[in-house]
Amino acid sequence: MARSAAALWWLMAALGGLVFVLVVALLVAGLRRGRAGPVRVEPGGSETGSSRRWLVGGGVLLPSVVLVVVLGATVAAMRDVPVQAPDGALVVEVTGHQYWWEIRYPAEGAVVANELHLPVGRPVALRLRSADVIHSFWVPALGGKMDALPDGVNTLVLQADEAGEHTSECAEFCGVQHTNMSLLVVAEEPDAFRAWVAAQAAPAAPVNSTGAAGADVFARACSRCHAVRPATEAEPAERGPDLTHFASRRTIGAIAENEPEALRRWISDPHAMKTGVLMPAVELDPHELDTVVTYLEGLR
Repeated sequence: MARSAAALWWLMAALGGLVFVLVVALLVAGLRRGRAGPVRVEPGGSETGSSRRWLVGGGVLLPSVVLVVVLGATVAAMRDVPVQAPDGALVVEVTGHQYWWEIRYPAEGAVVANELHLPVGRPVALRLRSADVIHSFWVPALGGKMDALPDGVNTLVLQADEAGEHTSECAEFCGVQHTNMSLLVVAEEPDAFRAWVAAQAAPAAPVNSTGAAGADVFARACSRCHAVRPATEAEPAERGPDLTHFASRRTIGAIAENEPEALRRWISDPHAMKTGVLMPAVELDPHELDTVVTYLEGLR
């Protein structure tokens, strides 16, 4: 599907380039002709017929041919886009939020944020929706683009043919942090995927004595919006990512590397790092901040 979309794009780029060159050439010819002085043509002379031929050829026939070619290539490319998930497809629920992606594997019981893992060689049915405004899901290296809507579910079927990592950006303007609403897509061998999703579905590891104080701070200050299974459960109106295996993720808020100092800055003032996010600054004293950072960085 990605190859078909790329081939269609290159065809459109080539045709657009040829038309551009033709228009510029005609413009230059017209300018040179104008410098040579006005052309005297008697009424009913050949100039009128020539102008009509240019209007019909350049204004009707040429655009019609270009559009018909593009239409035919588009219809051919659309045939490579699956309209429904085949039997045995992995079902993944993808929800767009301002400004992060929630990824759920319902059959496997795993929930992650800003990371989508796919098994190589298996069709994946992405059930797309939005929790707020219109977002758009697009992984250029794997296939088509589809909107995530707040009033329904769209299904996009993808399949990775080889292992690798890809970047996805929200392709529909959704607010001030639209450009930083990114998603890491990891295509991995089936065995590696099964091990990863099983680890993500497992409850959080028991905290040690060092992280216990941080767990208490988290339960008091963070658990209304974030869940850590099974120690804390967010309210039904949960607004933030599930943090059960937070330390295994590559990034914080899809904008900073997941490391302790960045996490401290994020908790203290997330708007300084990503203006417009719904998460408020959490007022903690330095000791409480250190303990909750230690707790979160231990959730693998």
